[in-house]
Amino acid sequence: MYLPQKGIIMTGISIDSTVAAIKDQMSCDLAGEAVILSIQNGVYYTLNPVGSRIWTIIQEPVKVGKVRDTILEEYDIDREQCEEDLLAILSDLEKEGLIIVENPADR
Repeated sequence: MYLPQKGIIMTGISIDSTVAAIKDQMSCDLAGEAVILSIQNGVYYTLNPVGSRIWTIIQEPVKVGKVRDTILEEYDIDREQCEEDLLAILSDLEKEGLIIVENPADR
């Protein structure tokens, strides 16, 4: 589910956005992957180990740039690829209603 597709144009989420997991969900770690149950729609989602780490970070509101910086410190990935992949997964999570996004213009 969270393998970003090349060429997708991201809208709505930027490095300056603040994101947080919704409260209306349950999640757990299962062999290094996150399993998330949306209480709103009863659907289960899974995230690979990097997605699981992102999910852990966004349990409290955090700027996307801070998430990127944490991932760059912990994984061997170049900055541009990290940012592209991070925006893609966050966009997917937003589309599924699993995160709340606040942009600087919203404040």
